[in-house]
Amino acid sequence: MCLCSLGARADEGMWTMYNLPTAIYEQMKQYGFELPMEQLYQSDNAVKNAVVNFGGYCSGVVVSPNGLVFTNHHCGFDAIRRHSTVEHDYMLNGFVAQSYEEELPNEDLFVSFMVEQKDVSDVILPQLQGLNADRQGEIVDSIENAWQKEVRQQDSTLRVEVKPFYEGNKYYCTTYRDFEDVRLVFTVPKSMGKYGGETDNWMWPRQTCDFSVFRIYADPKTGGPAKYSKDNTPYHPKSWAPVSLQGYKPGDFAMIMGYPGSTSRYLSSYGIQERRDAMNATMIQARGVKQDIMWRHMQSSEAVRIMYESKYAHSSNYWKNSIGMNKCIDSIGLIRQKQEFEAKIRQWQDSTGYLLPPLSPAGSSPQAGAQYLDFDRLQRFYQQRFNALRALYYWNETWGRECDEMTARARRVHNGIEVKGPEKNKKKQYIEFADNTKDWDQATDRELLAALMKNYREHVDQHYHPDLFQTVDRDFHGDFRAYVDHLYDHSMLMANGKKIMINKKSYDKDPGVLYGLSLTELRAALRADLTAVADSIAQQERLLCAAKLRMEQDLPNYSDANFTMRMTYGQVGEYSLGGRPSGYYTTARSLWEKMQKADENVEYFAEPVMHELLSAKDFGPYGDPLTGTLQLCFLSNNDITGGNSGSPIFNGKGELMGLAFDGNWDSLSSDIFFDRQLARTINVDIRFVLFMMDCWGHADRLLKEINAR
Repeated sequence: MCLCSLGARADEGMWTMYNLPTAIYEQMKQYGFELPMEQLYQSDNAVKNAVVNFGGYCSGVVVSPNGLVFTNHHCGFDAIRRHSTVEHDYMLNGFVAQSYEEELPNEDLFVSFMVEQKDVSDVILPQLQGLNADRQGEIVDSIENAWQKEVRQQDSTLRVEVKPFYEGNKYYCTTYRDFEDVRLVFTVPKSMGKYGGETDNWMWPRQTCDFSVFRIYADPKTGGPAKYSKDNTPYHPKSWAPVSLQGYKPGDFAMIMGYPGSTSRYLSSYGIQERRDAMNATMIQARGVKQDIMWRHMQSSEAVRIMYESKYAHSSNYWKNSIGMNKCIDSIGLIRQKQEFEAKIRQWQDSTGYLLPPLSPAGSSPQAGAQYLDFDRLQRFYQQRFNALRALYYWNETWGRECDEMTARARRVHNGIEVKGPEKNKKKQYIEFADNTKDWDQATDRELLAALMKNYREHVDQHYHPDLFQTVDRDFHGDFRAYVDHLYDHSMLMANGKKIMINKKSYDKDPGVLYGLSLTELRAALRADLTAVADSIAQQERLLCAAKLRMEQDLPNYSDANFTMRMTYGQVGEYSLGGRPSGYYTTARSLWEKMQKADENVEYFAEPVMHELLSAKDFGPYGDPLTGTLQLCFLSNNDITGGNSGSPIFNGKGELMGLAFDGNWDSLSSDIFFDRQLARTINVDIRFVLFMMDCWGHADRLLKEINAR
């Protein structure tokens, strides 16, 4: 396999819609898209108007005139967990609101609608000339704040974001409208919403019913956004996505809209090698340690399972993704292929003598200060920061992501906790930690922290060890568990709901405060080492992207994902690996057969009612008209990544066929290279969704509201 020119191909691309190339729209029509171009983005009933940013980390779609939103089960997972107790375990048993009054509010959960997007490169780029990354960020923030103030004067419900595209060669401004009152309406039991667990994650065939249902609430007077109030009423959008029960067949048009989080398709061969060896390999090793401990404690207690299940799922998702990505990088020889493509760029640059503008839209003429892409310098810069970046990733896995409560509090006292008390009397100033013991378990947290610190010491160069390791050696004879027990037992930071006076001598000597200071100082040192070359790497990577765009200026090129709305198009269909066809959908029978293996794998367990429902002979309106069975999940060759979870997948008429929820194991390098032969999106069939709402949840009021046809 070769990368050829690395230009966009028919099924590749995460396209912005306000400036969609005509060539892409024409290709969509050839695939079977039936709507006029303006109905993608511009018209009042444009498809994009039904698509939402869900919570700042996923996507979703509005499916009813009363603001009902479909997203993935794993996107709603933390909201479901927060409402769960041992007595009312909605994660385990599911939840169905029988009325508006029973729908559950969710603190800090929001959805955003994209209102408008435009290119502001001509305003932004001239002001960034010759500045380092930090200063550039400050300039962009100041411009964004000014535009935010201006738009709020016109409409107080709007928000603007200014983000770089094409590695900083362009900047777009996007306007959003945020709704902050979003309530849980329906979720299936975990046995269905997370069916197959980590065994089946990223795998095909798949039978997971990965959906949950929320509702947007609005101000009863204005019909617009409002903070939570019991008096708010369901939101009435101007348009919503129609739901289709007609199904699909191989070759049918498929379009996904959503908010892909991050891709690195323009990344150099040196950057890919760094990602494989410094980032992914570190995550794989450290999360393996973390997840073994969490899993063991979760299996021993239902209360602990509820506390840690969301953390475990988040950790394991990209642990497995990193394993698959590294496997794909090596199996297709991606680094070598990138090097061959970079040789072509080098040859083009040498033959044309083209100098790239320092910061201006790709395709501009050379000007004063133009720069030359230097691959040798880029390689040296990456080599210079390798050890520091690897150490930072171990720091993040040990003390950053999904960290224990002691660490969370110790870090907060040095960064971000509110200081209370009179400003003029420092002796009475204090901090306070609320009682959140329902969210974490002492035994689990203590074992996690001790094991991860020991793991850090064993895998990171001594140059990047925190000072606290000297305390562990001197006072605890190198025993990390003894040190951790001392922190939890003797630090005042572990007190709940009590005033912790910050200007007493005892505060600065507190073991938790000293612990947090050591972590903060180490992170600052790591950041300093990385910052020394970060601007140089970013500059050369930007020039590499600009060179590619210039060399391929006659081809349509899309920007890397950055959690702004994108459209990707393709077709329903299988793939072939080693001459073996994958099949393009799964059936109720395949799920029932897998349920019979629950004694061998607990992640294949399902309640007796699920066995009964999925073994039915007749699935009524939810059965496929061609196969006669209930189809569960299906494949399409759309181009997605993290953040697309919960994205709607539409047919050629703009009707909802299902929700995207995963990619396939055989193409997990797709964040850095889209493999047209192997890359597939795994979607949950909307008919499986509605079948569960009907036959398990008996949610008649919701089905009438959706009016599926």
